Amino acid sequence: MTQEVLELDIESLDLDARGIARRDGKVVFVEGALPGERVLAQIARRKPSYDTARVQRILRASSQRAIPPCPHFGICGGCAMQHLDAAAQVAVKQRVLEDALWHIGKLRAGRIMPPMHGPSYGYRYRARLSVRLVRKKGGVLVGFRERRGSYVADMEECRVLPAHVSAMLMPLRALVGKLSCPSDIPQIEVAVGDRTTVLLMRHMAPLSAADIHLLRQFGSDHGVSWWLQPKGPDTVHPLEPADADSLAYTLPEFGLRMPYRPTDFTQVNHAINRVLVSRALSLLAIQPNERVADLFCGLGNFTLPLATRAAQVVGIEGSKALTDRALQAAAAHGLQDRTQFSTLNLFEVDAGWLQALGHFDRMLIDPPREGAEAVARAVSALAPADRPVRIVYVSCNPGTLARDAGILVHEGGYALSAAGVVNMFPHTGHVESIAVFDACR
Repeated sequence: MTQEVLELDIESLDLDARGIARRDGKVVFVEGALPGERVLAQIARRKPSYDTARVQRILRASSQRAIPPCPHFGICGGCAMQHLDAAAQVAVKQRVLEDALWHIGKLRAGRIMPPMHGPSYGYRYRARLSVRLVRKKGGVLVGFRERRGSYVADMEECRVLPAHVSAMLMPLRALVGKLSCPSDIPQIEVAVGDRTTVLLMRHMAPLSAADIHLLRQFGSDHGVSWWLQPKGPDTVHPLEPADADSLAYTLPEFGLRMPYRPTDFTQVNHAINRVLVSRALSLLAIQPNERVADLFCGLGNFTLPLATRAAQVVGIEGSKALTDRALQAAAAHGLQDRTQFSTLNLFEVDAGWLQALGHFDRMLIDPPREGAEAVARAVSALAPADRPVRIVYVSCNPGTLARDAGILVHEGGYALSAAGVVNMFPHTGHVESIAVFDACR
Protein backbone atom coordinates (compact mmCIF):
# COMPACT_ATOMS: atom_id res chain seq x y z
CA MET A 1 0.00 0.00 0.00
CA THR A 2 1.38 3.43 -0.95
CA GLN A 3 2.04 5.65 2.06
CA GLU A 4 0.65 9.18 2.12
CA VAL A 5 2.95 12.00 0.94
CA LEU A 6 2.63 15.36 2.70
CA GLU A 7 3.93 18.86 2.03
CA LEU A 8 5.34 20.08 5.35
CA ASP A 9 7.06 23.14 6.79
CA ILE A 10 9.80 22.16 9.25
CA GLU A 11 9.81 24.18 12.47
CA SER A 12 12.68 22.76 14.51
CA LEU A 13 14.99 19.76 15.01
CA ASP A 14 15.10 17.03 17.62
CA LEU A 15 18.30 15.42 18.94
CA ASP A 16 17.95 12.53 16.49
CA ALA A 17 18.27 15.21 13.78
CA ARG A 18 14.68 14.73 12.64
CA GLY A 19 12.81 17.76 11.45
CA ILE A 20 9.72 18.59 13.47
CA ALA A 21 6.56 19.65 11.64
CA ARG A 22 2.90 19.85 12.62
CA ARG A 23 -0.14 18.77 10.66
CA ASP A 24 -3.67 19.11 11.99
CA GLY A 25 -2.26 19.58 15.50
CA LYS A 26 -0.20 16.38 15.34
CA VAL A 27 3.62 16.31 15.41
CA VAL A 28 5.41 14.75 12.45
CA PHE A 29 9.08 13.79 12.81
CA VAL A 30 10.73 13.96 9.38
CA GLU A 31 13.96 12.11 8.70
CA GLY A 32 16.38 14.19 6.63
CA ALA A 33 14.62 17.57 7.02
CA LEU A 34 16.01 20.75 8.60
CA PRO A 35 14.38 23.76 10.28
CA GLY A 36 13.06 26.33 7.81
CA GLU A 37 12.69 23.83 4.99
CA ARG A 38 9.56 22.94 3.06
CA VAL A 39 9.58 19.30 2.03
CA LEU A 40 7.56 16.52 0.50
CA ALA A 41 7.68 13.70 3.04
CA GLN A 42 6.30 10.18 2.91
CA ILE A 43 4.67 8.90 6.09
CA ALA A 44 6.59 5.91 7.43
CA ARG A 45 4.69 5.15 10.62
CA ARG A 46 1.63 6.47 12.42
CA LYS A 47 1.34 6.62 16.20
CA PRO A 48 -1.52 7.96 18.33
CA SER A 49 0.37 11.11 19.32
CA TYR A 50 2.81 11.56 16.41
CA ASP A 51 3.81 10.36 12.94
CA THR A 52 7.23 9.65 11.43
CA ALA A 53 8.13 10.39 7.83
CA ARG A 54 11.06 10.49 5.40
CA VAL A 55 11.95 13.28 3.00
CA GLN A 56 11.11 12.53 -0.62
CA ARG A 57 12.00 15.94 -2.01
CA ILE A 58 13.18 19.27 -0.61
CA LEU A 59 11.04 22.08 -2.00
CA ARG A 60 12.84 24.88 -0.13
CA ALA A 61 16.28 24.12 1.32
CA SER A 62 17.73 25.60 4.49
CA SER A 63 20.74 27.89 4.16
CA GLN A 64 22.31 25.78 6.92
CA ARG A 65 22.11 22.55 4.94
CA ALA A 66 25.54 21.00 4.34
CA ILE A 67 26.77 18.22 2.06
CA PRO A 68 27.73 15.27 4.28
CA PRO A 69 31.35 14.30 3.52
CA CYS A 70 30.86 10.70 4.65
CA PRO A 71 29.54 8.33 1.98
CA HIS A 72 27.83 6.26 4.68
CA PHE A 73 25.86 9.11 6.24
CA GLY A 74 22.18 8.27 6.54
CA ILE A 75 22.87 4.55 6.90
CA CYS A 76 25.51 4.44 9.64
CA GLY A 77 24.20 5.35 13.08
CA GLY A 78 27.45 6.94 14.22
CA CYS A 79 26.37 10.42 13.08
CA ALA A 80 23.00 12.12 12.79
CA MET A 81 23.76 15.73 11.81
CA GLN A 82 26.37 15.81 9.05
CA HIS A 83 23.77 17.44 6.77
CA LEU A 84 23.59 20.44 9.14
CA ASP A 85 26.24 23.17 9.32
CA ALA A 86 28.52 22.60 12.35
CA ALA A 87 27.71 25.98 13.94
CA ALA A 88 24.00 25.31 13.55
CA GLN A 89 24.44 21.93 15.29
CA VAL A 90 25.83 23.73 18.33
CA ALA A 91 22.92 26.20 18.28
CA VAL A 92 20.48 23.25 18.36
CA LYS A 93 22.27 21.81 21.39
CA GLN A 94 22.33 25.17 23.13
CA ARG A 95 18.58 25.43 22.69
CA VAL A 96 18.12 21.90 24.09
CA LEU A 97 20.08 22.88 27.20
CA GLU A 98 18.14 26.10 27.71
CA ASP A 99 14.80 24.34 27.17
CA ALA A 100 15.72 21.61 29.68
CA LEU A 101 16.77 24.14 32.31
CA TRP A 102 13.48 25.99 31.92
CA HIS A 103 10.99 23.13 31.50
CA ILE A 104 12.57 20.75 34.04
CA GLY A 105 14.43 23.02 36.47
CA LYS A 106 12.27 26.15 36.04
CA LEU A 107 15.50 28.12 35.62
CA ARG A 108 17.26 30.47 33.30
CA ALA A 109 21.01 30.88 33.51
CA GLY A 110 22.28 34.32 34.43
CA ARG A 111 24.66 34.12 31.48
CA ILE A 112 24.86 31.83 28.46
CA MET A 113 28.52 31.07 27.88
CA PRO A 114 30.00 30.79 24.38
CA PRO A 115 30.05 27.16 23.25
CA MET A 116 33.30 25.20 23.38
CA HIS A 117 34.33 24.06 19.92
CA GLY A 118 36.90 21.60 18.66
CA PRO A 119 37.59 19.56 15.54
CA SER A 120 34.45 18.41 13.70
CA TYR A 121 36.08 15.35 12.13
CA GLY A 122 38.75 12.88 13.22
CA TYR A 123 37.92 13.66 16.85
CA ARG A 124 36.63 10.32 18.12
CA TYR A 125 39.50 8.74 20.06
CA ARG A 126 37.23 6.17 21.74
CA ALA A 127 34.81 3.93 19.86
CA ARG A 128 33.09 0.57 20.13
CA LEU A 129 32.89 -1.07 16.72
CA SER A 130 30.45 -3.90 16.18
CA VAL A 131 31.65 -7.00 14.31
CA ARG A 132 29.43 -9.42 12.42
CA LEU A 133 30.00 -12.18 9.89
CA VAL A 134 27.52 -11.56 7.06
CA ARG A 135 28.22 -14.04 4.31
CA LYS A 136 25.69 -12.57 1.87
CA LYS A 137 27.68 -9.30 2.01
CA GLY A 138 30.93 -11.07 1.31
CA GLY A 139 32.31 -11.66 4.78
CA VAL A 140 32.88 -9.70 7.98
CA LEU A 141 31.55 -6.19 8.67
CA VAL A 142 33.27 -3.92 11.18
CA GLY A 143 31.71 -0.58 12.10
CA PHE A 144 28.91 1.22 13.89
CA ARG A 145 25.36 -0.08 13.81
CA GLU A 146 22.94 1.19 11.22
CA ARG A 147 20.76 4.12 12.13
CA ARG A 148 17.58 2.91 13.83
CA GLY A 149 18.60 -0.72 13.39
CA SER A 150 20.62 -3.56 14.85
CA TYR A 151 22.56 -4.43 11.69
CA VAL A 152 26.21 -3.45 11.35
CA ALA A 153 26.68 -0.74 8.73
CA ASP A 154 28.71 -1.75 5.68
CA MET A 155 31.43 0.88 6.26
CA GLU A 156 34.64 1.35 4.34
CA GLU A 157 35.66 4.52 6.16
CA CYS A 158 34.62 6.80 9.02
CA ARG A 159 35.20 10.55 9.04
CA VAL A 160 34.79 11.05 12.79
CA LEU A 161 37.47 8.48 13.66
CA PRO A 162 41.13 9.51 13.38
CA ALA A 163 42.35 8.92 9.83
CA HIS A 164 44.66 6.05 10.77
CA VAL A 165 41.79 4.24 12.54
CA SER A 166 39.41 4.83 9.63
CA ALA A 167 42.04 3.36 7.30
CA MET A 168 42.03 0.15 9.39
CA LEU A 169 38.33 -0.66 8.92
CA MET A 170 38.75 -2.67 5.75
CA PRO A 171 41.97 -4.43 6.93
CA LEU A 172 40.14 -5.33 10.17
CA ARG A 173 37.35 -6.91 8.17
CA ALA A 174 39.91 -9.02 6.32
CA LEU A 175 41.73 -9.92 9.54
CA VAL A 176 38.63 -11.12 11.41
CA GLY A 177 37.61 -13.13 8.35
CA LYS A 178 40.87 -15.07 8.59
CA LEU A 179 40.52 -15.94 12.27
CA SER A 180 39.31 -19.35 13.38
CA CYS A 181 36.19 -17.94 15.11
CA PRO A 182 34.91 -14.89 13.16
CA SER A 183 31.30 -15.46 14.21
CA ASP A 184 32.35 -15.41 17.89
CA ILE A 185 33.82 -11.89 17.83
CA PRO A 186 31.03 -9.38 18.60
CA GLN A 187 33.04 -6.17 18.96
CA ILE A 188 36.37 -4.37 18.79
CA GLU A 189 36.91 -1.29 20.94
CA VAL A 190 39.29 1.46 19.87
CA ALA A 191 41.29 3.66 22.24
CA VAL A 192 43.75 6.16 20.79
CA GLY A 193 46.37 7.42 23.21
CA ASP A 194 49.20 9.91 22.92
CA ARG A 195 51.72 7.24 21.93
CA THR A 196 49.76 4.19 20.90
CA THR A 197 46.43 2.96 19.54
CA VAL A 198 44.82 0.02 21.31
CA LEU A 199 42.34 -2.41 19.75
CA LEU A 200 40.42 -4.43 22.33
CA MET A 201 38.86 -7.58 20.86
CA ARG A 202 35.98 -9.32 22.59
CA HIS A 203 36.14 -13.01 21.65
CA MET A 204 33.64 -15.59 22.86
CA ALA A 205 35.69 -18.59 21.72
CA PRO A 206 39.36 -19.34 22.42
CA LEU A 207 41.90 -17.97 19.96
CA SER A 208 44.28 -20.40 18.31
CA ALA A 209 48.02 -20.00 18.00
CA ALA A 210 47.48 -19.09 14.34
CA ASP A 211 44.98 -16.39 15.42
CA ILE A 212 47.51 -14.89 17.82
CA HIS A 213 50.11 -14.83 15.05
CA LEU A 214 47.68 -12.97 12.77
CA LEU A 215 46.92 -10.41 15.50
CA ARG A 216 50.61 -9.80 16.11
CA GLN A 217 51.26 -9.38 12.41
CA PHE A 218 48.37 -6.92 12.10
CA GLY A 219 49.64 -4.99 15.12
CA SER A 220 53.09 -4.74 13.59
CA ASP A 221 51.76 -3.70 10.17
CA HIS A 222 49.40 -1.02 11.51
CA GLY A 223 51.24 0.17 14.63
CA VAL A 224 48.58 -0.90 17.13
CA SER A 225 48.54 -2.84 20.39
CA TRP A 226 46.04 -5.64 20.92
CA TRP A 227 44.11 -6.26 24.13
CA LEU A 228 41.80 -9.25 24.54
CA GLN A 229 38.59 -9.90 26.47
CA PRO A 230 37.65 -13.61 26.55
CA LYS A 231 34.87 -13.25 29.16
CA GLY A 232 33.77 -10.47 31.54
CA PRO A 233 35.43 -7.07 32.04
CA ASP A 234 37.82 -8.48 34.64
CA THR A 235 39.40 -10.72 31.97
CA VAL A 236 40.66 -7.80 29.85
CA HIS A 237 44.42 -8.08 29.28
CA PRO A 238 47.07 -6.98 26.78
CA LEU A 239 48.24 -9.49 24.23
CA GLU A 240 51.80 -8.38 24.96
CA PRO A 241 52.51 -7.72 28.68
CA ALA A 242 54.82 -4.84 27.73
CA ASP A 243 51.76 -2.91 26.48
CA ALA A 244 50.04 -2.90 29.90
CA ASP A 245 50.94 0.73 30.70
CA SER A 246 51.32 2.21 27.23
CA LEU A 247 47.93 3.93 26.87
CA ALA A 248 47.57 7.53 28.11
CA TYR A 249 46.25 10.97 27.20
CA THR A 250 47.83 14.32 28.01
CA LEU A 251 46.76 17.62 29.55
CA PRO A 252 49.68 19.80 28.38
CA GLU A 253 48.51 23.00 30.09
CA PHE A 254 49.00 21.28 33.44
CA GLY A 255 52.02 19.12 32.53
CA LEU A 256 50.04 15.92 33.04
CA ARG A 257 50.04 12.53 31.34
CA MET A 258 47.08 10.37 32.39
CA PRO A 259 47.51 6.57 31.97
CA TYR A 260 44.37 4.48 31.50
CA ARG A 261 43.21 1.05 30.43
CA PRO A 262 41.11 0.64 27.26
CA THR A 263 38.01 -0.21 29.34
CA ASP A 264 38.32 2.86 31.62
CA PHE A 265 36.02 5.80 31.03
CA THR A 266 37.75 8.71 29.29
CA GLN A 267 36.34 11.43 27.08
CA VAL A 268 36.19 10.43 23.42
CA ASN A 269 37.34 13.86 22.25
CA HIS A 270 40.80 14.61 23.65
CA ALA A 271 41.03 18.09 22.12
CA ILE A 272 37.73 19.22 23.66
CA ASN A 273 38.59 17.53 26.95
CA ARG A 274 41.65 19.77 27.27
CA VAL A 275 39.51 22.85 26.62
CA LEU A 276 36.86 21.60 29.06
CA VAL A 277 39.34 21.00 31.89
CA SER A 278 40.90 24.42 31.36
CA ARG A 279 37.49 26.16 31.27
CA ALA A 280 36.20 24.31 34.34
CA LEU A 281 39.21 25.35 36.41
CA SER A 282 38.93 28.91 35.18
CA LEU A 283 35.25 29.00 36.15
CA LEU A 284 35.93 27.56 39.60
CA ALA A 285 38.36 30.47 40.22
CA ILE A 286 40.29 28.46 42.81
CA GLN A 287 42.50 30.24 45.33
CA PRO A 288 45.83 28.63 46.38
CA ASN A 289 44.71 28.11 49.98
CA GLU A 290 41.39 26.43 49.17
CA ARG A 291 40.09 22.89 49.57
CA VAL A 292 38.17 21.48 46.60
CA ALA A 293 35.98 18.39 46.06
CA ASP A 294 35.95 16.56 42.73
CA LEU A 295 32.92 14.26 42.70
CA PHE A 296 32.66 11.41 40.18
CA CYS A 297 36.38 11.98 39.66
CA GLY A 298 37.14 8.88 37.58
CA LEU A 299 40.82 8.73 36.70
CA GLY A 300 41.41 12.20 38.09
CA ASN A 301 40.77 14.05 34.82
CA PHE A 302 39.89 17.17 36.84
CA THR A 303 41.43 16.18 40.20
CA LEU A 304 45.07 16.34 39.13
CA PRO A 305 44.75 19.67 37.29
CA LEU A 306 42.90 21.02 40.35
CA ALA A 307 45.78 19.85 42.55
CA THR A 308 48.17 22.08 40.60
CA ARG A 309 46.07 25.09 41.73
CA ALA A 310 44.50 24.30 45.12
CA ALA A 311 45.85 23.45 48.58
CA GLN A 312 44.00 20.12 48.66
CA VAL A 313 41.67 18.20 46.35
CA VAL A 314 39.50 15.27 47.41
CA GLY A 315 38.48 13.03 44.50
CA ILE A 316 35.55 10.66 45.04
CA GLU A 317 34.46 7.94 42.63
CA GLY A 318 32.42 4.74 42.75
CA SER A 319 35.09 2.55 41.11
CA LYS A 320 38.12 1.54 43.18
CA ALA A 321 40.01 0.58 40.02
CA LEU A 322 39.71 4.17 38.80
CA THR A 323 40.62 5.79 42.12
CA ASP A 324 43.65 3.48 42.39
CA ARG A 325 44.84 4.64 38.95
CA ALA A 326 44.16 8.26 39.88
CA LEU A 327 46.26 7.84 43.03
CA GLN A 328 49.10 6.34 40.99
CA ALA A 329 48.95 9.22 38.51
CA ALA A 330 49.01 11.75 41.35
CA ALA A 331 52.12 10.09 42.80
CA ALA A 332 53.80 9.99 39.39
CA HIS A 333 53.36 13.77 39.11
CA GLY A 334 54.37 14.57 42.68
CA LEU A 335 50.83 15.61 43.63
CA GLN A 336 50.16 12.95 46.27
CA ASP A 337 50.39 15.46 49.14
CA ARG A 338 47.67 17.63 47.62
CA THR A 339 45.27 14.85 46.62
CA GLN A 340 43.11 12.36 48.46
CA PHE A 341 40.94 9.73 46.79
CA SER A 342 37.98 7.79 48.16
CA THR A 343 35.73 5.12 46.67
CA LEU A 344 32.08 5.71 47.44
CA ASN A 345 28.64 5.30 45.88
CA LEU A 346 27.73 8.93 45.19
CA PHE A 347 24.15 7.99 44.34
CA GLU A 348 23.46 7.25 48.04
CA VAL A 349 25.11 10.13 49.91
CA ASP A 350 23.58 12.61 52.33
CA ALA A 351 24.48 15.83 54.13
CA GLY A 352 26.00 13.95 57.07
CA TRP A 353 28.44 12.16 54.77
CA LEU A 354 29.38 15.47 53.17
CA GLN A 355 29.95 17.15 56.54
CA ALA A 356 32.18 14.26 57.65
CA LEU A 357 34.55 15.01 54.76
CA GLY A 358 35.15 18.51 56.09
CA HIS A 359 34.44 21.89 54.56
CA PHE A 360 35.00 22.41 50.82
CA ASP A 361 35.48 25.90 49.46
CA ARG A 362 34.60 24.84 45.92
CA MET A 363 33.23 21.73 44.23
CA LEU A 364 33.35 20.16 40.79
CA ILE A 365 30.71 17.59 39.83
CA ASP A 366 31.05 15.44 36.68
CA PRO A 367 28.48 12.64 36.92
CA PRO A 368 27.35 10.02 34.38
CA ARG A 369 24.02 10.37 32.54
CA GLU A 370 22.06 9.60 35.72
CA GLY A 371 23.20 12.91 37.17
CA ALA A 372 23.98 13.74 40.79
CA GLU A 373 20.62 14.09 42.53
CA ALA A 374 21.81 12.73 45.90
CA VAL A 375 24.82 15.06 45.86
CA ALA A 376 22.64 18.06 44.97
CA ARG A 377 20.29 17.28 47.85
CA ALA A 378 23.20 16.72 50.27
CA VAL A 379 24.79 20.07 49.37
CA SER A 380 21.43 21.83 49.59
CA ALA A 381 20.81 20.41 53.08
CA LEU A 382 24.01 21.93 54.48
CA ALA A 383 23.90 25.09 56.53
CA PRO A 384 24.66 28.11 54.30
CA ALA A 385 28.08 28.67 55.92
CA ASP A 386 29.04 25.03 55.22
CA ARG A 387 28.23 25.05 51.51
CA PRO A 388 30.88 25.47 48.79
CA VAL A 389 30.87 29.05 47.54
CA ARG A 390 30.94 27.86 43.93
CA ILE A 391 30.03 24.63 42.12
CA VAL A 392 30.94 23.81 38.55
CA TYR A 393 28.79 20.98 37.16
CA VAL A 394 29.87 19.17 33.97
CA SER A 395 27.06 17.14 32.40
CA CYS A 396 26.44 14.73 29.54
CA ASN A 397 22.65 14.83 30.02
CA PRO A 398 20.80 18.18 29.98
CA GLY A 399 17.74 16.58 31.56
CA THR A 400 19.47 15.40 34.73
CA LEU A 401 21.54 18.60 34.87
CA ALA A 402 18.31 20.61 34.82
CA ARG A 403 16.79 18.44 37.56
CA ASP A 404 19.86 18.83 39.79
CA ALA A 405 20.10 22.53 39.01
CA GLY A 406 16.53 22.94 40.21
CA ILE A 407 17.46 21.28 43.52
CA LEU A 408 20.57 23.42 44.03
CA VAL A 409 18.69 26.66 43.27
CA HIS A 410 15.24 26.08 44.73
CA GLU A 411 16.34 24.03 47.78
CA GLY A 412 19.98 25.02 48.25
CA GLY A 413 19.71 28.72 47.60
CA TYR A 414 22.34 28.74 44.85
CA ALA A 415 22.18 30.99 41.81
CA LEU A 416 22.67 29.49 38.36
CA SER A 417 25.23 32.05 37.27
CA ALA A 418 26.14 30.62 33.87
CA ALA A 419 25.63 27.66 31.56
CA GLY A 420 26.73 26.61 28.09
CA VAL A 421 27.31 23.67 25.79
CA VAL A 422 30.46 21.77 24.95
CA ASN A 423 30.55 20.29 21.44
CA MET A 424 32.16 17.06 22.60
CA PHE A 425 30.39 14.93 19.97
CA PRO A 426 30.02 16.83 16.66
CA HIS A 427 27.41 15.46 14.21
CA THR A 428 25.62 13.52 16.98
CA GLY A 429 22.71 14.35 19.24
CA HIS A 430 24.81 14.06 22.40
CA VAL A 431 24.75 17.27 24.45
CA GLU A 432 27.66 17.94 26.83
CA SER A 433 27.28 21.05 28.95
CA ILE A 434 28.75 22.98 31.87
CA ALA A 435 27.02 25.08 34.52
CA VAL A 436 28.19 27.39 37.30
CA PHE A 437 26.37 27.77 40.65
CA ASP A 438 27.19 30.45 43.20
CA ALA A 439 26.10 30.37 46.82
CA CYS A 440 23.83 33.23 47.88
CA ARG A 441 24.84 34.40 51.35
